Amino acid sequence: MKNALIVIPARFASTRFPGKPLVDLDGKSMLQHVWEKCIQVENSDNVIVATDNKKIENHCKKNGIQVMMTSNECKTGTDRLYQIALRRSADIYINVQGDEPLILPDDIKLVMDAAYNDPNIVFNAMCDITDKDEYYNPNVPKVVTRRDGRLLYISRAAIPANKQLEFISARKQVCIYAFPFDALCNYGEYQGKTQLEEIEDLEILRFLELGYDVKMIEVSGSSVAVDTPDDLDRVKSILSDI
Repeated sequence: MKNALIVIPARFASTRFPGKPLVDLDGKSMLQHVWEKCIQVENSDNVIVATDNKKIENHCKKNGIQVMMTSNECKTGTDRLYQIALRRSADIYINVQGDEPLILPDDIKLVMDAAYNDPNIVFNAMCDITDKDEYYNPNVPKVVTRRDGRLLYISRAAIPANKQLEFISARKQVCIYAFPFDALCNYGEYQGKTQLEEIEDLEILRFLELGYDVKMIEVSGSSVAVDTPDDLDRVKSILSDI
């Protein structure tokens, strides 16, 4: 039987929102909200928070969340996952970002099942953009795919665009990833960020630049990535209506 390891990268020193994994959200940290969604998909023994911060480590231990320390030199969450993979064997590795507290377990499972069916492919999730504010927001990565779902490009820019730069139809990234071990090793062993990854500050681009296909999986539009305090207010408003 194949097994999956879910890793939640958690960085305290975010440039746009320092300390965001530990911010209070309806009586729990944002990180704990994400962890609780993940353990609905996998046994808690197979869900690990990866961090370089002692406050996050202590918070996890206090709340019964499995945690492993990684280097403070990691450039991305996937680099943290690579360091975990060197210590924990699995058939597939799932990266669920620690700043998406509304993520649905069913969406995580969709990506996981796709990886089980094709364990040699890098997977990432996406959903439709429903309003122009998201389309023009540089904090929302937009994805463009081939007809078979393979990623052509991902950008903070408003793409695809016509000559008038109008919002017509677009999709955004949802930060659930699945990686085979070999691809993860090639990613982690690369010294620094690749050129487009550095420009866009989008870690999945490293796989494209290293020559890997990335298959995008359609998931629900329920998740909201918390990149700024305004995003947190939006999530709080959504939770209050549930």
